[in-house]
Amino acid sequence: SSGINAEYGYFIQTNLSTSMSENNDSKVPSIDSGPSISTAVNYHKLDIQNRKCKVVKRQMFTKMKAEKNKAKKKRKKADEEMRKALGDAAPPKPVPHTTESLRPADETAVDPDDEEVLKDAEQDEFSKYFNRDVEPKILITTNKRSSLETRKLLDELVNVIPNSEYVKRGKVDMKDLVKQSVDHSYTDILVINEDMKKPNSIILCHLPEGPTATFRLTSVKLKKQLKRHGNATSHRPEVILNNFSTRLGHSVGRFLGSLFHYDPEFRGRNVVTFHNQRDFIFFRRHRYVFKNEKRVGLQELGPRLTLKLRRLQKGTFDTTGGEYEWYYNHKQMDVSRRSFFL
Repeated sequence: SSGINAEYGYFIQTNLSTSMSENNDSKVPSIDSGPSISTAVNYHKLDIQNRKCKVVKRQMFTKMKAEKNKAKKKRKKADEEMRKALGDAAPPKPVPHTTESLRPADETAVDPDDEEVLKDAEQDEFSKYFNRDVEPKILITTNKRSSLETRKLLDELVNVIPNSEYVKRGKVDMKDLVKQSVDHSYTDILVINEDMKKPNSIILCHLPEGPTATFRLTSVKLKKQLKRHGNATSHRPEVILNNFSTRLGHSVGRFLGSLFHYDPEFRGRNVVTFHNQRDFIFFRRHRYVFKNEKRVGLQELGPRLTLKLRRLQKGTFDTTGGEYEWYYNHKQMDVSRRSFFL
């Protein structure tokens, strides 16, 4: 019943299992020796499944987690003591099995310093930017009828990206917007789309020759929603592009990097990070301070958001006659969770 203590069911199960071990000569430990941690955890699992009271279930589950954590810490402490005793003769630490470590070899993985990659980079659409021939000038806008949440995100992105400005979309179509932006010497267009009055995607169009990328937008947190956030200055930030290891990832990384000025102002100590992990691109902005030679303090400035590439199209925006360099197809690409494309 609900009034029974969480420990009661555990001891009942232990006594039942012990009596069964006396009759059936099973390997369940006796009362004198006491049940092991793993056996106790198994008892808890059986009891949790049979309980009907949610309060007792929660109590028993909390106790089971505490026992598992205690056993894990004890095992970790014993391993550390053994390594100290053995010294150099200690066995190597086991490599944890994660999705990244089990990722199959990718044929499109490239080295950024490879000669072929460098030659391709000298001839792609972003070469003028990286050669410092063109200074980035970004136009940021929204869909035709934007909500308050979208406009709040837009204000913060204008504050993040230097030499960017907001232009009201009005009733202008995307193709006409591209032509007008080229006439006004913009290098990129950033369009925030929304669904149910919440921003859900971002379109990036590099001018005048493309490419155009569409990202799904999730996990948006504005500056005021972050705890202990700082106030950003007007200094141009540094840019970190992390873990873009494939051909496609290399192109996407150069695309995102070209939005920011190539000459950062280090005095501001502002840094913008695009971190790719499992094809999710995490965007963060921090202010850093060197406390000593080994320690660095970080303060998040916001906003915080996550991008996932959906389409990469050659040329400027064209949904009807455009040629797609890469297109997300969940039926073919979500077959294995260990396959990534960036």
